[in-house]
Amino acid sequence: MAEYLASIFGTEKDKVNCSFYFKIGACRHGDRCSRLHNKPTFSQTIALLNIYRNPQNSSQSADGLRCAVSDVEMQEHYDEFFEEVFTEMEEKYGEVEEMNVCDNLGDHLVGNVYVKFRREEDAEKAVIDLNNRWFNGQPIHAELSPVTDFREACCRQYEMGECTRGGFCNFMHLKPISRELRRELYGRRRKKLGRFLCGGRGTALRTTNSQVSGPGASVWAVTSQSRANTKMSA
Repeated sequence: MAEYLASIFGTEKDKVNCSFYFKIGACRHGDRCSRLHNKPTFSQTIALLNIYRNPQNSSQSADGLRCAVSDVEMQEHYDEFFEEVFTEMEEKYGEVEEMNVCDNLGDHLVGNVYVKFRREEDAEKAVIDLNNRWFNGQPIHAELSPVTDFREACCRQYEMGECTRGGFCNFMHLKPISRELRRELYGRRRKKLGRFLCGGRGTALRTTNSQVSGPGASVWAVTSQSRANTKMSA
C-alpha cells in the first residue's frame, strides 16, 4: 500500500495531494482547493509571485483604450527585466541554474518568476531576504517552490504554438528571452555582471526597513540621468 501511495503522489490519481501544485507550484483554487498543497521546507527553487508586469496586458491610454506596444519594444522591456532580476539573484544570493517567467493571465500564475538556484541554502536565504524587499513599488512575495523540473510544469501545446486555452491555461506558458541575452546569462563563460554595483537599469528593489535605507535611499544608484527615477536600495 505504501509503495502504491508513493507511486501516485502528486499525480491525478492522488486524491489527497494537489497534482497542479506539485507540478507548477500554484493552483487556481488557491486555499479553497479540496486537496493538500504541500509547501516545501527546502528546495532549490523559489517563486516570486506576480512580479512581472507585461506592458501589452497593462498599457492603457487616459481614455481607457489599450496602447499599442510593438513586439520589439516588448522584447526589449522583457529582456531588461529578466537580466536585472537574474543578475540581482546571482550577485546577492548565489548561482542560478535556471530562471523562468510565466506569461499566463490566470491570477495564480500571472507574472510569476521562478528562480532555481544551484544550492538549496541560497534559495532559503533569498526567500528570507526578498520578503523584506520591494520591486516596482510593490512588496515582494517570495516562497520556496516544489517545482524542480520545468519540463513537467510547462504547457507542451504552447511551446508548439497549439494551446487553445490561451493565457488562462493552468500549465506554465514560459516567456522566452532573446538568444543574445540567453548566451550572455547562461553561456559557459558567464560574465559576473556588475549592473547593481555600477548602476542598474529598469525597475527597482527596495527594503522595507526604513531604519536601514529610509524612503528614497539608494545603495545602487542609477548613474544615467535619464534613469534617475529607477534607483535600488538593499
